[in-house]
Amino acid sequence: MLKFQALPEGKHGFELLHLSPVIGTEVLGIDLAEPTSDKVIRWLRELLVKRKVIFFRDQDISKQQHVDFARRFGDLEVHPFTVNNEDYPEVIHLDNDREHPPFINIWHSDVTWRRNPSLGSVLRAVDVPAVGGDTLFANMEAAYDALDEPTRRQIDKLVAVHDNEGFLLGMKANGASDDAIEEKRKQFPPSTHPVVRTHPESGKKSLYVNAAFTRNIKDMSDRDSQGLLRKLFQTASNPDIQCRFRWRKNSFAFWDNRGAQHYATADYWPLTRKMERVTIVGDRPH
Repeated sequence: MLKFQALPEGKHGFELLHLSPVIGTEVLGIDLAEPTSDKVIRWLRELLVKRKVIFFRDQDISKQQHVDFARRFGDLEVHPFTVNNEDYPEVIHLDNDREHPPFINIWHSDVTWRRNPSLGSVLRAVDVPAVGGDTLFANMEAAYDALDEPTRRQIDKLVAVHDNEGFLLGMKANGASDDAIEEKRKQFPPSTHPVVRTHPESGKKSLYVNAAFTRNIKDMSDRDSQGLLRKLFQTASNPDIQCRFRWRKNSFAFWDNRGAQHYATADYWPLTRKMERVTIVGDRPH
């Protein structure tokens, strides 16, 4: 890993290490169990926007502290389709083992089917396998910049449709009634977002379509839409714009869903991997 020069405000006593030149920085020396000043929170937010995902190690904190830390960056959402903690509904349990194989090994940005998709997610490792289970992150601003000029001109004004059909199919597979599924579909209808969004804090452009939730591009034939989407989805798979994080117990990853995608590897199955995620509400993409 490469040492990273501090942002103008200074490092506040923390050491920063890159995981790659273009995305991912580990913050060393921070204790999330201790009160964090507004100045440090502002600095972490700027670091998040710049580096797309930041990591913290050895954070043996409570669920309340996890929730409290995430809430310093905005309102928190309750996911309507996942297994949520009974006492802290903002906390999602992502547990996989022999009986519950992983299914999120696909490049995506969280909840883009919402009208206001998330700002970011704060994920904690509770139980990780001895080998495997890494998460990869891709800088989608770099993905956009790497496109040829004709493609950038083609997509700059396009709009795509995002939906939660995968979750609805999961409800059906788990025995939910047609009425219950239809109620969820009405409650959370498909959303439209620009294919290229502008980050509300940095002003930078990024690709904002993903293989998990983007279904088609508006006002384009299905053949042309799917062909273009396949091309754009593939950009996240470029190792030149990625970093890879090896989890340990009580490691945290905080990623910016507005400018990054992630991929949770399934190579550890049938071993056990248990994670807890808190998600911060974002704004409507533009």
